[in-house]
Amino acid sequence: MRDTMGVSLLTAVLVLSVVAVPVGAVTTAETPETSGDSVGECTFPVTMTDATGTDVTLSEEPTRIVTVNPSAAQILWEIGAREKVVGLSKYASNLEGAESRINVSTTENIANAEKVVGAEPDLVLVPNATSEETVQQLREAGLTVYHFSEAETMEDIQSDVKTTGRLVGACAGAEKTVAEMERDLDVVRETVEGEDRPDVLYSFYGYTAGEGTFVHTIIETAGGNNVAADANITGYKPVNEEFVVDANPDWIIRNSDTPEVPQRDAYNITTAVKEGQVVVVQIEHLNRPGPRVVNAVTKLAKTFHPEAYAAANATETATPTAEPTPETTAASTSDGESETETSAPGFGVLSVLSAAAALGAASMLRRRRR
Repeated sequence: MRDTMGVSLLTAVLVLSVVAVPVGAVTTAETPETSGDSVGECTFPVTMTDATGTDVTLSEEPTRIVTVNPSAAQILWEIGAREKVVGLSKYASNLEGAESRINVSTTENIANAEKVVGAEPDLVLVPNATSEETVQQLREAGLTVYHFSEAETMEDIQSDVKTTGRLVGACAGAEKTVAEMERDLDVVRETVEGEDRPDVLYSFYGYTAGEGTFVHTIIETAGGNNVAADANITGYKPVNEEFVVDANPDWIIRNSDTPEVPQRDAYNITTAVKEGQVVVVQIEHLNRPGPRVVNAVTKLAKTFHPEAYAAANATETATPTAEPTPETTAASTSDGESETETSAPGFGVLSVLSAAAALGAASMLRRRRR
């Protein structure tokens, strides 16, 4: 089973998958109608402060954008800015039309500075896990780079969407995407209100997600009780058999890249396995902090609380809503990925890592999480 893979692989996967909420604010003079927090057309120039404390200024709307992680690319697809993307991570290849963009990843899915520069972007969107040294290297090459910090909550992800929309000139699309997320989340909130929460374990590659992760937020929002948090686990930690036995989850979540539950006694005696309560969620929805996490939340809420979800959804669908645009249709489907690649393991970032690359990434994560 792939759940026996070493710590270095999982750590590298986590390091290379994160994208998050910006720490700064718009500092350009704007009218309320064109603010990044209001529906309307974005105005330029705009200046926003990123996670490095750098004021990033765009004098005009960018037309050539590079993203070096799949979550940022997913956001751009959802807000209707996909036509501006000229380069992206190889693990954003599930997005429709991604094959026509430049792959700016190395074999280990680290941003290749030469490829990024060669794409001649007006703006580069960089996740938290990318080192500040790489960011500085890109800036020294004359590129405009916005570096995100880590997202842990739905609000963080929604803020990412708005920030990205503001940076790329897609404010209206960003607002619409956030509104659609909220619509679906409202159904889930109504679903879980007053319901008993089943104990839930997310298991992948022998690891689980505790507090301080957006996966924890997904489980809790969907009306589950994350047993990893009960065990005072924070971040992403190994799962030992004693923990599984003690937790005895009612449900086990697996992602689409590792759908099988480990064939071990510790798992076999759980309520989840005995009663066949294992749910597999699309990896691009579960392991990427982008708008499509709402699909994971919805699927889990329907799984944990089917009758309550049916009642809440009936209330929502009784109210007519506008037809989705082509740019936002994928976000509202249950598993609406354009799957051209589904083999990337945890956090949809790497399929195979050399031992050296994995160990290097593990070392970087240890430094960054202290």
